[in-house]
Amino acid sequence: MRTRTTAAALAGTALLALTGCGAETVSNKPAAPRTTPGTPTPTPTPTASKAAAAETASLSNMTGKGLQYAQDEAQAAGFYGLTSHDALGRGRMQAFDRNWKVCAQTPAAGKHPTDTKVDFAAVKLEEACPSKDADKPQPAGSTMPNFKGKSVKAAREVLDRAYSITVNDATSQHRIVFMESNWQICTQNPPAGTELDGRPVKFNAVKFNEPC
Repeated sequence: MRTRTTAAALAGTALLALTGCGAETVSNKPAAPRTTPGTPTPTPTPTASKAAAAETASLSNMTGKGLQYAQDEAQAAGFYGLTSHDALGRGRMQAFDRNWKVCAQTPAAGKHPTDTKVDFAAVKLEEACPSKDADKPQPAGSTMPNFKGKSVKAAREVLDRAYSITVNDATSQHRIVFMESNWQICTQNPPAGTELDGRPVKFNAVKFNEPC
């Protein structure tokens, strides 16, 4: 009997020991909250400075100089917006700049922003500059302009492209008017001052070195 009691006591002690080893410890302390890395405070972007004013440079007086030389000199000074036109108003293109000379310029010589558009009025080397720049042909208004003495090309540029235009040799030679900038108008129909209403236009012309 004593042996059974002792064995039972030992078995109970062992069971308590095993239970104590396997039990989980529960803490009453609340778990620390789970955190994520914070977003850094944005650094203020420096205010962009205002765009610098356009640079200025000195534009020389190009009157009397060759057109090619004038253009090169203007570019060397910092001006790159260059253009040119026929100072006689004949609408000729300055295809070979070295064959043309400058009669006038816009703007005049002086200090200007380098992004200024520079326009040279020019004539061919063998021609005299006009007393007044003829400037580029402007579109016609509601009435027929007076084209007498003007080049056929300039007249064509003034009139709307939709107009039907016929050009005849005013002499008895019946020549074909090929290079229209080299021909001047002697007579026109309809006459100057007539309302432009779409009627066909007819010009009689001769070359510029010929009398009408």
